[in-house]
Amino acid sequence: MQQQLLSEERQGEVFDKLKGPAEGQRNFYIESYGCQMNFSDSEIVASILMEANYAPTRNMEEADLILINTCSIREKAEDTVRKRLRIFDKVKNSKPGTLVGVLGCMAERLKTKFLEEEQLVDMVVGPDAYRDLPSLIANADEGDRGVNVFLSREETYADISPVRLDGNGVTAFISIMRGCDNMCSFCVVPFTRGRERSRDPFSIVAEARDLFQKGYREVTLLGQNVDSYKWQQPDGQLHVNFAELLAMVADVDPKLRVRFSTSHPKDITDDVLHNMARYKNICNYIHLPVQSGNSRVLKLMNRTYDREWYRNKIDRIYDIIPDCAISSDIIAGFCSESEEEHADTLEMIEYAQYSMSYMFAYSERPGTLAAKKYEDDVPEEVKKRRLREIIQLQNQISERHNLNDVGKVFEVLVEGDSKKSTHDYKGRNSQNKMIVFPKEAGVKPGDYVTVKVEQATSATLIGTMLQTVTV
Repeated sequence: MQQQLLSEERQGEVFDKLKGPAEGQRNFYIESYGCQMNFSDSEIVASILMEANYAPTRNMEEADLILINTCSIREKAEDTVRKRLRIFDKVKNSKPGTLVGVLGCMAERLKTKFLEEEQLVDMVVGPDAYRDLPSLIANADEGDRGVNVFLSREETYADISPVRLDGNGVTAFISIMRGCDNMCSFCVVPFTRGRERSRDPFSIVAEARDLFQKGYREVTLLGQNVDSYKWQQPDGQLHVNFAELLAMVADVDPKLRVRFSTSHPKDITDDVLHNMARYKNICNYIHLPVQSGNSRVLKLMNRTYDREWYRNKIDRIYDIIPDCAISSDIIAGFCSESEEEHADTLEMIEYAQYSMSYMFAYSERPGTLAAKKYEDDVPEEVKKRRLREIIQLQNQISERHNLNDVGKVFEVLVEGDSKKSTHDYKGRNSQNKMIVFPKEAGVKPGDYVTVKVEQATSATLIGTMLQTVTV
């Protein structure tokens, strides 16, 4: 999943809409790093804190409680968190009584080391322990710094209505499951988020329906591996898999777009693909991480598929959904990767014709199988050069992908103002491509419009609106 930061500006958009602090309330400020799941978790945390008489603030200096929701996927992500903690410490010193907490995967991985070594943190809270935040805060107020990183086999937060921190009022995340049972050798997620467990489908559908009634027009179903979603009633009478859940959410309303992330190639089924083709409001976009295009490296990564199997899966997607856009995650310079094996990855990018990819040099993570069994023996300069080659090729394919859309007409969900001009709107088509177009009178965020693409870059389509759409 992609790396992002919930900026103060984006937080401010939603905070301005929420009720300000009442008498006796304290303020909290939260930053989120990492994958979309972390952003979804921050919305759960916000809900828990508001129930505990906290109000959100966009201004760190006004906060009584500063939280950072962290990512452990790469060393760089952890370094960023440590830098932010030093900044938080300055705020804390200027306002005695301010508390600082670390949430998420980095909290789970480092546990008490944060309290022992960093000396900048009052509480450390893992992804399954957010309900314990009010008591940890109360203890911290008394000077008792605390840790709760208990990994649960049941916690899904299904009963908590998240406070939406996105701010655009059009798109939202819905967490459908937590944890991961895949033991990819490079990945810390099974150790920081625990085993897989799925929310009951009725709470997911109810959340989607509530969002639609509040004006949202797109939901993204989130999980570390959504295709392995499986739920059954305690009496065993009803079973729901991901393909069935996808249809249940799509049936909420034809005007509600449905996306999902992330898929593991081994688990995405023909039933999922056929439901995507059957429902107009299930978007034609799949994030299908390959990680490497070489079979030997894939085996070292414990990805459970080889090169040919993945190619066949790509073929199957395009057979069932010809206009589907596929994106990927790619690691450059995994342990012992040769130049020929790197070339296989470049060939796979060309074969799959990814619309875009998230591309990184391999970063060894403590505690993973790769760190225990394999030597991180590809020199950094080689990793960086291979990564540059991967990025260069992907940018070329992305630009070619987008240039092929020039002259085409797409249905676009208006999300809000373009980043570059308040005279333009931005929105995405079914293939998850961002399209920018001039504003027209009477059109507002949340509307569906048809847009003809006139220009393209490797990242963005530029067009002109033709009409609004009645879905």
